[in-house]
Amino acid sequence: MISLYAHAGGDEGLHRLEEIFYTKVLQDPLLRELFPERRPTHVDHLTWFTAESFGGPDRFTRELGFDYLIGVHRHLDISDEQRDRFVELYMEAFDEAGLPGDEPFREAVREHLEFGSRVAQQNSRAVTDEELHPLREVPLWTWKEPDSPAT
Repeated sequence: MISLYAHAGGDEGLHRLEEIFYTKVLQDPLLRELFPERRPTHVDHLTWFTAESFGGPDRFTRELGFDYLIGVHRHLDISDEQRDRFVELYMEAFDEAGLPGDEPFREAVREHLEFGSRVAQQNSRAVTDEELHPLREVPLWTWKEPDSPAT
C-alpha cells in the first residue's frame, strides 16, 4: 500500500501545498486574526506535521512534539466559520499545488482536514486541560488507495 505521503509527492509536494495554503490564510480577512504574521518556520512545521500524518518521516514529533501543537492552538477560540474557511482554503491550495487529484486521495485529505481542524478548534476553546481533545500524538492517516492499473 502506498502512503498518502508518497502519493502526494513526499516533502516536495507537501511543502508546495503548505506554502500556497499559508500564503492564502495570511491574506484572508477571516483567518488573519489566527495567522497575524508570517513566521519563518510555519510552512516547515505544517509540512512536517502533514508528512508525518500521511506516513512520512516523524520530524514533527522528534523536533516539536504534539504538546507544541496543543500550545499554539490554546486560547485561539477558533469559530465554526474560521474552521470551515481553513478547510476551504486548504482544498483550494491542494488544487493549485498540482497534487494528484484522484478522488480517493482528495477525500482522504479532506477527511484529515476535517478531523484535524475539529481537534484544533476544541483545543482552542479549552479552558482547562480536561477540556482538551484526548489526541496526544500525530495521527497516522490512511486511505483506500485506488486499484493499481493492470499491467
